[in-house]
Amino acid sequence: MTGRGRGSARVLLAPLLALALALALLALLAPPALARGGRDHGNWDAVALLPPREDAARVARFVAHVCDWGALATLSTVPAVRGRPFANVFSLSDGPPGAGSGVPYFYLSPLQLSVGDLQENPYATLTMSLAQTNFCRKHGFDPQSPLCAHIMLSGSITKVNETEMDFAKHSLFTRHPEMKDWPSDHNWFFAKLNITNIWVLDYYGGAKTVTPEEYYNVKFQ
Repeated sequence: MTGRGRGSARVLLAPLLALALALALLALLAPPALARGGRDHGNWDAVALLPPREDAARVARFVAHVCDWGALATLSTVPAVRGRPFANVFSLSDGPPGAGSGVPYFYLSPLQLSVGDLQENPYATLTMSLAQTNFCRKHGFDPQSPLCAHIMLSGSITKVNETEMDFAKHSLFTRHPEMKDWPSDHNWFFAKLNITNIWVLDYYGGAKTVTPEEYYNVKFQ
């Protein structure tokens, strides 16, 4: 190839190289994957769907449905911290996308530290936050900001009975498909949180309280 030909080739390749570099940078800067509980198992557009903050019960149901994991606090039975609060992350689901029941379901194993706590004392508090969706990122809200809506659900953890078994299984395996392949020798079982107290923090001025009746009476779309 002549010098002129090589020069022409470089001129033609330059825009392509620039485009490839731009695409690579976009991939590196892309936000992390969002919750799997969205429409068609994609991402919830929490910015568009968040209910009015004045409707605390509806906000609580919304957060409980779009979040697919939470931090569960128990009273520890581990000797080094016995009797102290102990928090652990658990995958959860209150129903298939668009069909939330409000009941947080879990897939648990006796081998988990927190399950040992629950066997001695079933009372626990679950926290879920819109920080795991696109809502807080788009608005620039820090996860600890009251504007980054989160809820606290307190109650007791119990095993799911035969009546709820199919729904709990479908709810969890739809959002967390890898659960189906978790080791069978871990003696997994389905459980749920029986909610007795609810707090919603989605604005300044302190947490709002919602009764279980108000919470479950929400007609969730």
